[in-house]
Amino acid sequence: MRITFLGTGRMGTELALHLLAVHELTVWNRTERRTQRLAEAGARVASCPAQAVEGAEVVVTSLFGPDAVRETVIGPGLIPAGVPWVDTTTVSPADAEEFAAAVPTYVGVPVIGTLGPARAGKLGVYVGTPDDALREKVLALVAPWADPERLRGVDTAAKAATGKLLANLALAVSAQGLREALALGAATGTPAEDVLDMLGSTGLAFIAGMKGPFVRGERTTEGGDFTADAIAKDARLMIDTVAAAAAEQGGTADVPAATANPASLRPGSDLPAVRAALASLDAEIDAGHGDRDFSTMLLPGARPTGD
Repeated sequence: MRITFLGTGRMGTELALHLLAVHELTVWNRTERRTQRLAEAGARVASCPAQAVEGAEVVVTSLFGPDAVRETVIGPGLIPAGVPWVDTTTVSPADAEEFAAAVPTYVGVPVIGTLGPARAGKLGVYVGTPDDALREKVLALVAPWADPERLRGVDTAAKAATGKLLANLALAVSAQGLREALALGAATGTPAEDVLDMLGSTGLAFIAGMKGPFVRGERTTEGGDFTADAIAKDARLMIDTVAAAAAEQGGTADVPAATANPASLRPGSDLPAVRAALASLDAEIDAGHGDRDFSTMLLPGARPTGD
């Protein structure tokens, strides 16, 4: 199959390599040097998105966020009529609805996991579209990316987008929990290694295991698995999604409807834990660490939030 892949950053490259093993692949990236690994593996490199999609039977996008999707795909009307568009970009449910309305062949295919699972074909993957036949086609196409038990077809792209935001909410909030657990440990004279060990029997066991190598200094945050910039962007999508729901129920983005009418939104709709995680991430981004693994917020030299 002739597949076009737009956006070959760290995750996009891993996904594209799986497809290249069995398909004819054309790739494009705004920064051309990031296509080098795929070019060396046999992919054709296009000079622009319009050239890349010529003759494509499927277009896959892995862009930084919804604004990049609008600029690269929606604005120029890039997707040829009838060609399936497989979008792995992390977007909000509202964004997914917008893109599906603009391009009937849009399929929301967010992936859950970091670079290690991506290389191993063990990601969580949602495939969201109301078109049953198209959903089955895309499920088969992206199967090499996924742990079979975590490959899920859903009936809308918005539902797929929600699943991805829920996954990254859990990641951001648990990272904030680990940051605070390490601070509590330090305040009691408990070494970070002991804190990580003690957390092994708690709800923070997963994040302690995932980020333990960074906390112990066994890995550097430079060139890490999931950047502070990226997860902070996703946290803002979560906050904006809830704010939009509040506005629809009579509130505003700054004053949720639940403030005036506590019964109008579920408790927790101000997303205090997400906001705390975002403050920690933004402190690192302001310090120039946005392109590092978000574990930078867990290190002894991490910047305080000032809250």
